[in-house]
Amino acid sequence: MSLKRTALYEVHCRLGARMVGFAGYEMPAHYTGILEEHRCVRERVGLFDVSHMGEVEIAGEDALGFIQRITINDASKLFEGRAQYSAMCYDDGGIVDDLIVYHRGDHYLLVVNSANLEKDLEWLERHATGDVRIRNTSDEVCLIALQGPRSRTTLQKLTGADLSGIPYYHFLHAPVAGVEMMVSRTGYTGELGFELYFPSTVSKAEAVWDALSEAGEAFGIGPVGLGARDTLRLEMGYCLYGNDIDQTTNPIEAGLGWIAKTDKGDFIGRDALIAAKKGDLKRRLVGFMLREKAVPRQHYSLHADGRRVGTVTSGTFSPTLENGIGMGYVESGYAKPGTEISVGVRGREFRATVVSLPFVKR
Repeated sequence: MSLKRTALYEVHCRLGARMVGFAGYEMPAHYTGILEEHRCVRERVGLFDVSHMGEVEIAGEDALGFIQRITINDASKLFEGRAQYSAMCYDDGGIVDDLIVYHRGDHYLLVVNSANLEKDLEWLERHATGDVRIRNTSDEVCLIALQGPRSRTTLQKLTGADLSGIPYYHFLHAPVAGVEMMVSRTGYTGELGFELYFPSTVSKAEAVWDALSEAGEAFGIGPVGLGARDTLRLEMGYCLYGNDIDQTTNPIEAGLGWIAKTDKGDFIGRDALIAAKKGDLKRRLVGFMLREKAVPRQHYSLHADGRRVGTVTSGTFSPTLENGIGMGYVESGYAKPGTEISVGVRGREFRATVVSLPFVKR
């Protein structure tokens, strides 16, 4: 199957990006290198093409009731201009996908993981009842993320909207570099940042990208690929679907109980989440830091008291901490911060300590 290309594909090629297949798209893994791109975001401002993400519009008189039934957070708390992190669950509490819900006035927008788009659409359509209209707009949307301490100053050069007035997980509609778009105070890096949604045409995408690059030049802006996106999110302890959460995990054991609003009324997976909240969980997702020179990777084993007690779900070398870090599921008795564990790396065990998330405090 041939890979799709975003409207910014030619830009990535001109910038010398190493392109890789990811979630059905040709995407930039890195440009100058993961370490430099990571530090660019932490210290200055970075520019991401995340147009591979899936966008689904939900409209109709029964749209809110449908979203309440299909997601685990309380969408009734949303108002126009506000966004919410949430998830969809199976009846047994396993996670279909994690997502962001946007209240856009006359409809809602669900932003889902690109690798799950087809599965998510099937799940949504299977459970839709009443006056609910579902429209997949993924191919119509270009999505650029601007992240880092100088992101607001950079973006403010290109719009008359007061960006300082947008709280976290809120958004507005405004022209940026002459292009009408949704400007969202969200991101996947833990830094101050914005995500820009606008119609996907090559001319508009390249114009916005070039305008942002020029506006941020004085601050040392740089393009950032998937590699640094992963190290940035892991330093913040953000879950990645397919690694830290999937159909075999429930939100409670994954540390996402804060989005599981079991008192909002009935929704798919509610009984399983209530049981998980009340019961003794057999395992929990934890963060850990290596105490020896090693880099943990997904599927590596976690050990304590002379036996295996868990598995690594995500691991990397933290450019900020200059240390190996990771997340993984361990037996609940080993989940307390300060607990000493070890990571199995190619037949050897390296000492590690369970720590509170995020790894990097912002």
